Amino acid sequence: MSENCSHNCSECSSECSERTEAFLEKEKLNDKAKVRRVIGVISGKGGVGKSLVTSLLAARMQKEGYRAAVLDADITGPSIPKMFGVSEHAYATQEAILPAVTKTGVQIMSVNMMLDCDTDPVIWRGPVIAGVVKQFWTDVLWDNVDYMFVDMPPGTGDVPLTVFQSLPVDGIIVVTSPQELVEMIVEKAVKMAEMMNVPVLGIVENMSWYECPSCHERHEIFGKSRAKELAARYGIPSMGQIPMDPEVARLCDCGQVEEVKEKWLYEVAASLPALL
Repeated sequence: MSENCSHNCSECSSECSERTEAFLEKEKLNDKAKVRRVIGVISGKGGVGKSLVTSLLAARMQKEGYRAAVLDADITGPSIPKMFGVSEHAYATQEAILPAVTKTGVQIMSVNMMLDCDTDPVIWRGPVIAGVVKQFWTDVLWDNVDYMFVDMPPGTGDVPLTVFQSLPVDGIIVVTSPQELVEMIVEKAVKMAEMMNVPVLGIVENMSWYECPSCHERHEIFGKSRAKELAARYGIPSMGQIPMDPEVARLCDCGQVEEVKEKWLYEVAASLPALL
């Protein structure tokens, strides 16, 4: 390390034993592809509704007139094709892999579109999984995408690290739920993003409440919301809260997530152009 080092590896072209991996050169898109913004959707643990938030945001941005896409980086637990009702296999030419296009025009790519059967397990080691994620960026012919949402697996392991290092991520949205245990793990995801110099755009809390269909009273099944408190601690926006809604679950199970008439993420979608 030079004695004149500024400790900003992104502005340094010299070889250095202490050069951080976070500033490795980003992977390049296919020459004919175009993606303007990349937003990672991340959580510290599984089961908090990260894929739901990813799908709803992509569907919402598409409805708002933007061209949206989902890169399903949750290789060993992909659910995006099922939620969008996509069952066909990926098609490839000599130049690129073509993404699937949903009913409303959302472009998606997922490992489930490459398996003989969508229930076949993906039993791959970390480097192979990371390589597939890179291929979804470099080899897919993304068609003039305004907002790409990357659905990441839970935790802070190989795939989130690969996405942060290899893709030009403009920011991340952290998904949480009200439990105190989840709050602790979410902090790990936030701190990882900070260490990788990726902006945290905000927090979305899922399963915030359940509304009784008879009396319409709200019940906080998993306890009082902590989203605003957690967001304030890190100086980032609390972007929205999503209730537990059986109708949303039904539409996702039927592959009709684009038909969800949600109002919880309007403000999130409206804020994205200003945040990026």
